[in-house]
Amino acid sequence: MASLRTALPTLCLHLCLLGGVRAMVELTMKESVEVRMDDSAHIPCQYSFTDASTEPSFVMIQWFVKDASGSRLRIFYGDATQQIVDNRTDYSGRIKVALGEQGARLTIHHVQISDEREFFCQVNGLAAGSAEGKTHLRVFAVPEAPVIEGVLTGISVTSNFPSKVASCEVRNGFPKPNITWYKNGVPLVSSPGHVNVLILVTRESSGLYSVQSTLEYKVAREDKDALFTCELSYFTPEQIRTMESSSVNITVHYPTTMVELWKESPQGLVKEGDTVELRCQGDGNPPPPFIFNREQDQDSALESSGDTVFLSPVTRKDSGIYQCRPLDTDGQSDVKGEMQLTVHYLDPAVVVPKDSEVVHRGEDLTATCNALSSLKTNTVWYKDGKQVGKGNTLHLHDATYDTAGVYVCEVTVPSLPALHTSSSVDITVQGGPDLMEEDVELTEDTGRIVNLSCEAQGHPKPSISWTIAGSQNWQEVVSKSTEHMAQSVVSVEVTSDISAVCNVSNKLGAEVRTFSIKAIPRVTTTARFSPAEGSGVIIVVIILCLLLLAILGSVLYFLHKKGKIPCGRSGKQEITKEKTTKDDIVVEMKTNTKPEDAVLLKAVNGDKKASDDQ
Repeated sequence: MASLRTALPTLCLHLCLLGGVRAMVELTMKESVEVRMDDSAHIPCQYSFTDASTEPSFVMIQWFVKDASGSRLRIFYGDATQQIVDNRTDYSGRIKVALGEQGARLTIHHVQISDEREFFCQVNGLAAGSAEGKTHLRVFAVPEAPVIEGVLTGISVTSNFPSKVASCEVRNGFPKPNITWYKNGVPLVSSPGHVNVLILVTRESSGLYSVQSTLEYKVAREDKDALFTCELSYFTPEQIRTMESSSVNITVHYPTTMVELWKESPQGLVKEGDTVELRCQGDGNPPPPFIFNREQDQDSALESSGDTVFLSPVTRKDSGIYQCRPLDTDGQSDVKGEMQLTVHYLDPAVVVPKDSEVVHRGEDLTATCNALSSLKTNTVWYKDGKQVGKGNTLHLHDATYDTAGVYVCEVTVPSLPALHTSSSVDITVQGGPDLMEEDVELTEDTGRIVNLSCEAQGHPKPSISWTIAGSQNWQEVVSKSTEHMAQSVVSVEVTSDISAVCNVSNKLGAEVRTFSIKAIPRVTTTARFSPAEGSGVIIVVIILCLLLLAILGSVLYFLHKKGKIPCGRSGKQEITKEKTTKDDIVVEMKTNTKPEDAVLLKAVNGDKKASDDQ
């Protein structure tokens, strides 16, 4: 080191002496070298001597850097034997120079942004000449990813100037990064009155750049679904690279231009008594409140809640055209929604004749049933729960006492089953008495008690009286009646031939029924026998009866098997069809009696149908 410093004055002297000598050194350096921050930069310096015969034995290499003031500052000097890094510079301890065959490569470790300068390589071969070259060191720092923020408040399309929609920030890049805005993937170009981009560049203390870009945009209704993004472009030693931000959607406020009004509930047709919910919806943002009214009464607003109005309970008077209007149009346009509401109805059924009607037996009667409705109806007539007619008119021909009763008219609406109504008429058939049985002839043992039954229909209610000849011992045991029927049962002791007459009458006529009873005297015999003989005779009779019954049973079984005799035939015949109870007193005919005389008299609680009604 000491010898080198001693040689420097001599070197300077030689340089001065040779100042006018033509340089014989050719030096080659790159115009620029690019390196990422914190990496190591390698700056080569190649030289050669044009005259090999004058190639010096001593070559001095020096490296200089241009500082911030523009002055040159030496950072290294040396030759083939010694290399010196200057002290007290920004590169002390960070550089190294590799000397080789006609070359000197400068290496800078941990490159910083401040290292972006011009570096000079100087070669001095004394008498062989000297030369100098420079390289511009370019430093690159990859910035952070872009951060985008959209405007949270709504932006109105009615604004006359572009509004801020989003901002994008990129931090710590070098050189200064660039930001480009996109809408739905299409780049936005600045356009006065439509697109403005404001750029704010900040140089950090580290020397890095931070860039903030603000997009001002005149929004339109179509931008309510638009996606805005910002793209960062930055330089690297290899190429220009890009990074894209996430997308943001802005809230666009725009007035209502179209309104729709519809019935939210109930589903289907509306009937009187329903609660109707009407809803109104427009295409404005934010959704405006609405005002509701009927077309025929536009100056009177209906009570509503936001976009909904309730009508409860509705009647047919609520039918009509309903309208809704948004409150964000400031009355500048007639934007409204309309709908027709129809409230269906079914009035109570009206039957003619009303409530009740009297008809004479054998006459015809026509009844009508009508119910006013807004829809097509269906009418059905019922009596005693059974359908007896369809349609608005019911025809009753040749009325009988069975015709009498309550007829119910039921009106329904097939398209709206919830609508239904009914009414009724009570038909009374008026006429003289009608006996339900024919005259009876029978024979009966003397001393027996028989029940004679007489039953008749008629209106007004018939009355029943008895005329009995041949017996003094009789009494009425049953007497009952309804509005259209009367029944009487008498109990008679057969003491001799009896003729009983049942007299039935009302103000419209009279009928009689005759019972003829032929009395048969009872035959009694007196026999004397001893107890022993009597007991023997009884035993013999019992044995004979058992044998006869056995033989008779065998014969009947044989005939039944051969199909000669039917099963289930009875030797008894009732006078009437009325059922008997355990307390009834009946007259039973003998099996040898003529079939037409075998009659079971009417019981107290028997059927009410006459034999001719079967």
